[in-house]
Amino acid sequence: MVKMVRWSGSLVRCLLLLVAIAFIYTQVRLFTAQSQYADKIAAAVEGENYCTSQMRLLIDQVSMQKETVVGLEEKVKRQAEECEQLRTLVQNLQRKGVKSLFQQVQVPVAAVVIMACNRADYLDRTIKSILKYHGNVASRFPVFVSQDGSNSDVRTKALSYDQLTYMQHLDFEPVHTERPGELIAYYKIARHYKWALDQLFYKHNFNRVIILEDDMEISPDFFDYFEAGADLLDKDKSIMAISSWNDNGQKQFVHDPYTLYRSDFFPGLGWMLSKSTWDELSPKWPKAYWDDWLRLQENHRGRQFIRPEVCRTYNFGEHGSSLGQFFDQYLKPIRLNDLPIDWKSMNLTYLIKDEFVKHFSGLVKSANPLYGTDLVLKINNIDGDVRIQYRDQQHFEEIAGQFGIFEEWKVSSTRNFLKVETW
Repeated sequence: MVKMVRWSGSLVRCLLLLVAIAFIYTQVRLFTAQSQYADKIAAAVEGENYCTSQMRLLIDQVSMQKETVVGLEEKVKRQAEECEQLRTLVQNLQRKGVKSLFQQVQVPVAAVVIMACNRADYLDRTIKSILKYHGNVASRFPVFVSQDGSNSDVRTKALSYDQLTYMQHLDFEPVHTERPGELIAYYKIARHYKWALDQLFYKHNFNRVIILEDDMEISPDFFDYFEAGADLLDKDKSIMAISSWNDNGQKQFVHDPYTLYRSDFFPGLGWMLSKSTWDELSPKWPKAYWDDWLRLQENHRGRQFIRPEVCRTYNFGEHGSSLGQFFDQYLKPIRLNDLPIDWKSMNLTYLIKDEFVKHFSGLVKSANPLYGTDLVLKINNIDGDVRIQYRDQQHFEEIAGQFGIFEEWKVSSTRNFLKVETW
């Protein structure tokens, strides 16, 4: 009996030991499984993070590629437009026989270029004014229209005239102004001028170019005037350009259509320069405001400009890049010469530098001096020319205001000497 009890107790202990061993084994297996599962979860999380980062990188790359594709599509579109425009231009040039024209004309006096952009109606008026007097001098003054941009109305209008050659300036470079609030139009105009003059002087190899804008009419003697001016440019290197414009050429101030002057102020608005002068200006041409730049001493270097007393161009451009500034007061009343003057028969040697000093000094010396206030009232009581001496800019502006001439003071210089006469 005692042995049986002992044996039963041993059996119970063995069973308990086996249960303990089984429990410990189960716990070890469970811990091992949990550890492996945790490692797999960590690996899965790491894999998910890697996939997420790769996906983001791929999305960024796709976005960049999409921007590149859009940019390339835009570039292809522009190139296709340029090709179509060039194809049209070549067809029209072939139709007009421009090659034969230049073969026949060996040494023109000057090319005439009309600078245009987006005003087809203005351009048409300008072209008609030029062609009115162009027939007899077509071989000596070939006419070009240079368009800035792709306005289809302007292109169509220019190509509708067989008497001229069409050029197109396509500029897709962005404009970066130097000061806030500036109009980018002045930057585009400067780029267009440089491109057009480079084309005419270096590609077509003209010796001289007359620059007009698409809002100008010309006088009957316009071409004769510039042909005589070309001779002056060749003889006197102290002359930088020949201008057809007088800023103070309003009807109430001018009288003699035969009189020309030398001026320190660049008038613009219909002017001619030579290739040698452009060789100097082209490499340093400004980004904007080219006309004010040309009036700087470091650019004209003391050279002067020939201008008429009575204008040979009339500016009708009330609407343009200058927003109609001063139009009603200064441009609308301009007198355009209406006489067919034979400039070839006239002696213009008084405009040569040394001769003009004596000529102009004589004019000033013989004029009646005028002092004090109420100058407008006093001048009406004097026969002949008068001279009024001013002390400084403020004094000049006071006098200019009385007579209604330009009060603007450009680059420390008045716009023009004003010869006021009574008759």
